[in-house]
Amino acid sequence: MQRQLAALSPENLDLIETVARTGSMAAAARELGLVPSALTYRVRQVEDALDVLLFDRSSRRARLTPAGTELLRAGEHLLLELDAVAQRVRRVATGWEPELTIAADALIARSTLFELCEAFYALGAPTRLRLRAETLSGTWEALLNGQADLALGVPTDLAPSSGLSLQEMGSVDFVFAVAPHHPLASAKEPLDSEEIKRHRAVAAADSSQRGRGVTVNLLPGQDVLTVATMQHKLEAQLRGLGCGWLPLPLARPYLDAGRLVAKPVSQPRRNIRVGYVWRAGSGEGRALAWWLAQVEQPRTRLALLENHHQ
Repeated sequence: MQRQLAALSPENLDLIETVARTGSMAAAARELGLVPSALTYRVRQVEDALDVLLFDRSSRRARLTPAGTELLRAGEHLLLELDAVAQRVRRVATGWEPELTIAADALIARSTLFELCEAFYALGAPTRLRLRAETLSGTWEALLNGQADLALGVPTDLAPSSGLSLQEMGSVDFVFAVAPHHPLASAKEPLDSEEIKRHRAVAAADSSQRGRGVTVNLLPGQDVLTVATMQHKLEAQLRGLGCGWLPLPLARPYLDAGRLVAKPVSQPRRNIRVGYVWRAGSGEGRALAWWLAQVEQPRTRLALLENHHQ
């Protein structure tokens, strides 16, 4: 067991990865600054310790065997786990997380989010920030999958899972809007579903990675232009490429400037309540505590939902 553990050291895993990537022991030795014979010996030691062949040596190019491929795949997870342990140790020692990841839904005003980042960096904290832009259920999924520590703009009708805490931020009104030159701009009001269905909708893709995301306000049989983000959806509707619902705070400047036209519809006006979610009871660090304290302030919550200025 001792030999096997030694064989799975970060240095050995890096050595195996380099041989696989460069395609030969000689090339890997040059990249690592080793004598070829020394590198070959270390590879043999790893293979002996694990009792497997990691490379197919029947050709001139060093190719991974299935066992070698699995070792690199599992080794990557092992290195991530080792890094996570080291991060947790440093977190306990200092109280500051090495990294804090924030998943922000498309409904969140980026200008306010960056203002909060500026205030955080002014603290001189050692925590690195990572921001993720998500849409619809992708925001929730990022937290559930451990890819985020804090999620902003999560619909509150999604019940929090065990170990997660959810607090409301407020509500967001949506407006059905089209460009002034779009055919629906001059159509009789209120627009009914049959009239809307005859025109292309613009939809922001759900950023969920599970293959089946959330689809909102699309009519059966309606042509759809799917775009990556809410900003892309806004741009497409400004160009008259389609129609659809937009968050009122995002659309308001363009409505005021006459670049978009709000159209009353026969279906109820859309309004969703959103909140922020984080992992509770896991010994939250000082960085997460600071962000939670900011979002708890009513003015900050309002700004995160309303300040969509360019």
